[in-house]
Amino acid sequence: METRHAVTIRAIILSSTLLFPLPLFAQDSKDVIVMKNGDRITGEIKGLSAGVLSVRVRYIDGRISVQWSQVAHLESNTLYLVKTESGAVYTGKLSTSGESDDPPIRIEVAATPEREVEIAQRKIISLGPTSDSFWHRFDGAINTGLLFSKGNESVQYNLSSQVAYYRERWSGQVSFNSTFASSSGANLSTRNQTDIGTLRLLRWNNWFYGGHASFLQSSVQEINLQTTLGAGVGRYLKNTNRATIYVLGGLGWQNVGYKQYTVDQGTQNTAVGFVATEIKTFKFKKNNLDISASLIPAISEPGRVHFNANAIYNIRFTPDLSWNFSFYGSWDSRPPATFPKSDYGTSSGLSWTFGNR
Repeated sequence: METRHAVTIRAIILSSTLLFPLPLFAQDSKDVIVMKNGDRITGEIKGLSAGVLSVRVRYIDGRISVQWSQVAHLESNTLYLVKTESGAVYTGKLSTSGESDDPPIRIEVAATPEREVEIAQRKIISLGPTSDSFWHRFDGAINTGLLFSKGNESVQYNLSSQVAYYRERWSGQVSFNSTFASSSGANLSTRNQTDIGTLRLLRWNNWFYGGHASFLQSSVQEINLQTTLGAGVGRYLKNTNRATIYVLGGLGWQNVGYKQYTVDQGTQNTAVGFVATEIKTFKFKKNNLDISASLIPAISEPGRVHFNANAIYNIRFTPDLSWNFSFYGSWDSRPPATFPKSDYGTSSGLSWTFGNR
């Protein structure tokens, strides 16, 4: 029977996942894009990602994709969320303010209508339609995986989801990962992990301070609930339309509750150091890789280290659907006696993205 903690975490994951795919607003815009070779496209800009501008044209089935570096001019009255290499995010209407090899993009900032900013085209790494509405500022993905073997009557499923919310100077992100595995003659195993992160940009480009919270349940490692809270300062090491890499370091606290309660292995409280990183890479219209990991050395228990990692690789075959290969894992260098040091696994299945992804 699953513990109360495991049931609670799973309920949170499932209910939150159902809330994520919020209906996005429909556009009826006539955006104008002029290419450097003179071609003119009138349609609906759906987004910029990995150096590719996606446009929906009414008389074409599906979307067309054009190289962002080859765009000479654009005009749109739609509200867009624009991310830049410096880490700053703006919301506003777009237009170009001149003709050159790298035309500056003028953004009429929505929050302050009298304010405009100009950003070099090459420094804009992504953009997507948004709204003044709170709910329309979310983007994310839902990933599923299922494996079945008749030979030993084994079943494994994986459900994960990521959702992010962006403002000009700060952002927040929540990710979930739930795994269930059963087979004939073996105990049921479950693993549920929730990660919450937020960051706010500092005055210096690509520097930020942020906080991180992680909640882990693992029947394999006999963990009812492992809570980790940390905060510190971080920096974007790379922030382009091909890759995003950041590192966050600081201090934190960890509480671990185990299933088998004895004098030596009850609830453990530990002061910890904290290093987290996220790596995202993109390739023209085809695939992307997202890796997140955290290294947590214990300060009050020298020599003990926790490490958690999640990775997902997507091969895209439509703008919103892709096939994913995912990996999850958690390690403890010094668990209580007789307890496993690790829990990890892989899965494969469908992914659906929503919002500005």
